[in-house]
Amino acid sequence: MAQEIELKFIVEKGSVDALRQHLHTLSGEHHAPVQLLNIYYETPDNWLRRHDMGLRIRGASGRYEMTMKIAGRVVGGLHQRPEYNIDISKPELELERFPAEVWPEGELPSALAEQVQPLFSTDFWREKWLVTEGNSRIEIDLDLGEVKAGEFQEPICELELELLEGDANDVLKLARRLVNHSGLRQGSLSKAARGYHLAAGNAPRVLKETTILHVAPKASVEQGLEAALELALSQWQYHEELWARNVKNAKSHVLAAIALVRHTLTLFGGIVPRKASAHLRDLLTQTETLMLSDVSAQTAIYSPQSASAKLALTEFLVTRGWRAFLDAKAEAKIVENFKRFADIHLSRHAAELKSTFAYPLGDQYGDQLPRLSRNIDSMLLLSGAYDGPKAQAWLENWQGLKHAIETRQHIEIEHFRNEAISQDPYWLHSGKR
Repeated sequence: MAQEIELKFIVEKGSVDALRQHLHTLSGEHHAPVQLLNIYYETPDNWLRRHDMGLRIRGASGRYEMTMKIAGRVVGGLHQRPEYNIDISKPELELERFPAEVWPEGELPSALAEQVQPLFSTDFWREKWLVTEGNSRIEIDLDLGEVKAGEFQEPICELELELLEGDANDVLKLARRLVNHSGLRQGSLSKAARGYHLAAGNAPRVLKETTILHVAPKASVEQGLEAALELALSQWQYHEELWARNVKNAKSHVLAAIALVRHTLTLFGGIVPRKASAHLRDLLTQTETLMLSDVSAQTAIYSPQSASAKLALTEFLVTRGWRAFLDAKAEAKIVENFKRFADIHLSRHAAELKSTFAYPLGDQYGDQLPRLSRNIDSMLLLSGAYDGPKAQAWLENWQGLKHAIETRQHIEIEHFRNEAISQDPYWLHSGKR
């Protein structure tokens, strides 16, 4: 078994030559492009996918390798997961050669070998550079080709930084230098994820509203913070992908996801001091300013500002960058129960909403949209421990008010305002239970 740690970027097609020239300036070992043919396998009922497993055979220069990747952690485009690689003499599966620890029940399922079939393939040329960063050895791969499933196909134009030995922090350090050049977009969709989407019929990707965040029942405040930031980052990356594909309104969802990062930092600001996220917030501001200007989607998406901001958020999460700024009091608070933290803040945010919208505001509703958006986001991040339908119904009235204000539906505004402020709380310790 190997522990795969790699950081993935999508490369703007027009930036490939400039990127290659820059990579040639790095001191290290260069390898000319080699064609890699990959076949990915799955069962008719997606057994592997449902168990967070990925199975492929890779062929290059007459040699073959069978690989199984199993569940790990993916933050932004940083993948940290175990993988098992076995050399094989021909492009045929030999599942019995994987160790027992690969399988969920500790042994190869009896019928799996007969059920798995080729699902999709990737065909690309990989050019690589082996470099030293700090005390680490890192492989930089530039992949150009396509992923294919039946009649559907998508181009592959990616850069991957894979840690061969050393410290994952050195991968992030190298990436910080690379994203100073335009043309890179930190991507969370792997080649396999894109192949599965194509194999399922290549349905149009649709916008996703932020849903209530669910964390483990006994999660700590720190785990709640991590989950909230990961949710915001996933929303950002997902909708940036849609923006790159010219999906209508994707840009507004990207901006909403960036705002969710800010709301999260504010929500936990009583524990994590502002100086812990000062650099990150500065990069978020630069990115928002660029996105709100008249530049094209491609310029904004593949800009150093956007790439640096997402990378900084990824690094903040992976390294738990807030810990170095916590005093003894904050350290004690961050390990406390997240549900107790949520109870307190749900009441505070609900009180702020009811106070703000206690009476009709006439022409002043628009002035309260930022406050309303911030509080809705906070409630989404805090409500996961409670009854889903009740929490969703409570939130929907405030979301309806927000939509009515944005679309200037005056009758709807008063309807949702009255409904929202008259609701009973669904959480404990609210003062009404």
